[in-house]
Amino acid sequence: MAGRLVIVGAGQAAFALAAKLRSLKDDRPITIIGSEDVLPYQRPPLSKKYLMGEMTFDRLEFRPAEWFVENNVDIRVSTWVEEIDREAKTVRMQDGSLLEYDKLALTTGAAPRELPAGVGGDLEGVLTVRDKRDADRLMEEMQPGRRLLVIGGGYIGLEAAAIARQLGLEVTLIEMADRILQRVASAETATIMRDIHIAKGVSIREKTGLVRLDGKDGRVTKAELSDGSTLNVDFVIAGIGVTPNDRLARESGLQVGNGIVVDEFTRTSDPDIHAMGDCTLLPMEGASVRLESVQNAVDQAEAAALVLAGEEKPYRPKPWFWSDQYDVKLQIAGFNAGYDETVLRPGQREGSHSIWYFKQGRFIAVDAINDAKAYVTGKKLLDVGAQPNRAVLDDHTADLKLLLT
Repeated sequence: MAGRLVIVGAGQAAFALAAKLRSLKDDRPITIIGSEDVLPYQRPPLSKKYLMGEMTFDRLEFRPAEWFVENNVDIRVSTWVEEIDREAKTVRMQDGSLLEYDKLALTTGAAPRELPAGVGGDLEGVLTVRDKRDADRLMEEMQPGRRLLVIGGGYIGLEAAAIARQLGLEVTLIEMADRILQRVASAETATIMRDIHIAKGVSIREKTGLVRLDGKDGRVTKAELSDGSTLNVDFVIAGIGVTPNDRLARESGLQVGNGIVVDEFTRTSDPDIHAMGDCTLLPMEGASVRLESVQNAVDQAEAAALVLAGEEKPYRPKPWFWSDQYDVKLQIAGFNAGYDETVLRPGQREGSHSIWYFKQGRFIAVDAINDAKAYVTGKKLLDVGAQPNRAVLDDHTADLKLLLT
């Protein structure tokens, strides 16, 4: 039996790693350390069905407490690691106790960027969206008729705006860039999603930043914007990106960039320490990237489990993502970084679209908006490294199945 595996972090990647090892009949002792006071749980439904009151928290948990006992997984909640001693192969907990490891896995995730205190970010009612505590606080705030300001037009901000409108709030969303989804999607995708939100009653202001938030008795009440206007607000959600939780890695001398640097086998610069999920900077097609997605956290963790179990199989990311907003499902296959051409196709159903991304003539990604056929087709092409027939793609009357023949 191999020595103890200590997993720092108790999110999607942590659970996937432990579960995969047990499915591989790897019986080494496993300890998972999580700072939250709950068992590992699914994050995506937290800010959607849970927040809407459509799903209770126990349904979000990956497994009940009995699973961890039955599978000899020591799960420790409400605790965290302060320091890694790589030479002694120990981690020091916040209470000063030490825990020895044979192998260490860092699944520390990422933290939402917060607004600086200098612009009012420390006022009560200024929130972020990441964990159960955030969702519980948002539940209290999201009451019909209240006025919400969403800062940031990425997926986090747009999803928060959608939930708030569905719950009957007045919503204004501001985006400092020229358009929403500037960093992550094409102008065509942004236009479609913008139109959907506007039709649902969201006020979207692009090229508009926050100057400062003001409050009364310590609670936010007003926002001053860069276009010279002011808004009366009841609360604010900051959806301005995330920062990888790489402090432990950095302070222990591991190689760190915009995240914990890992190789194709999920190893860090210390071969006894692996990392996976949102905290990692991983190799992909000759570049180093961070993939902030549930899919990558699971796939990378399962790849790490194979390596830990003795199979030297490299992890080759095949990214896919999704975003649910109102009754719209945006599904994304591939990674569109560096695209220089897009093809917009209407779908077969009203309101469905797909946007196909190309880089130097090579197909690299697809956005499918309420268009499952386009998503499935694009993903299959990407999985096998095939290029779509451009004549078929450009012919909006052609069946996408022809791209797979």
